[in-house]
Amino acid sequence: MSSLRYLQVDVFAERAGGGNPLGVVFGADAWSDQDMQRFAAWTNLVETTFVLAPAEQAASYRLRIFTPAKEIPFAGHPTIGSAHAALEIGHVAPRDGLLIQECAAGLLPIRVEGEAAARQLYVQAPAARILREGADDPLLRTVIGDAPLGVLPPAFVEGGRRWWLAEFASESALRAWRPDHAAIAALARAGDSLGLCCFARAHAHEEKSSARSAARDCQLVVRAFPAGVGIVEDPASGAANGLIAAYIAQREPQGALARGYRVSQGREMGHDATIDIRIEADGAVWVGGRSHTIIDGRVLQRIAVG
Repeated sequence: MSSLRYLQVDVFAERAGGGNPLGVVFGADAWSDQDMQRFAAWTNLVETTFVLAPAEQAASYRLRIFTPAKEIPFAGHPTIGSAHAALEIGHVAPRDGLLIQECAAGLLPIRVEGEAAARQLYVQAPAARILREGADDPLLRTVIGDAPLGVLPPAFVEGGRRWWLAEFASESALRAWRPDHAAIAALARAGDSLGLCCFARAHAHEEKSSARSAARDCQLVVRAFPAGVGIVEDPASGAANGLIAAYIAQREPQGALARGYRVSQGREMGHDATIDIRIEADGAVWVGGRSHTIIDGRVLQRIAVG
């Protein structure tokens, strides 16, 4: 077979190495579903994407997203990272500052701001709805245990993907939390969700160390545990952060975070991701940040069965 272009990208990072890795393959239109899944399992990245010719005329390209175990309809960091890769190699060009991604979640607009190393990309997250609210679910209670919770009650939210959300009472409590990952997996299976995403409002006085790095000016701290797709903890979660933003905007429309904020995620895993959230007056949520190309190479052959 002819070789295919492959980029490995660091997504949602001010500096290379702090964000969430992503593999991006171009030109695999002739590959089967099984070919793509085997390749994603081989890369063993949180997600691997395939940039394909669009089926919709309005789309810039079509994107398929795979974890090592399954295909998923939408995720934020693969969307932002794939758009970055497509722009980097000249595969696409924005029209009126926009790319249109075709994926299983529909046609999603991506804003392109700046160029080259200064480029920032923002995807409009799928509309979110609250399915359940409160901590009365017995599996959720098992997961949370006696962890101190924040102002907003836990919620089960859907928007492209399903997540349980839980606000912690403080940044320090969230950063120090040691969750039961088996219990989160049971919670994810019961509701056909990715798992649990926890957040806390950042408070600068809680930490005086200069190790805060890029997190110093963040207003929200997030930790995501997508046990539903076999991942223990995610260093940067675009889709989950989109759901958190929609939940906050709906429940606190006049609050300090109602029009957007910056997120710190991944420091507990040795990462230092930053995710920018913009919330428009109509409730539309845009999730964005910077990406960095780490590897630019070729895929020489498909992965064999077995």
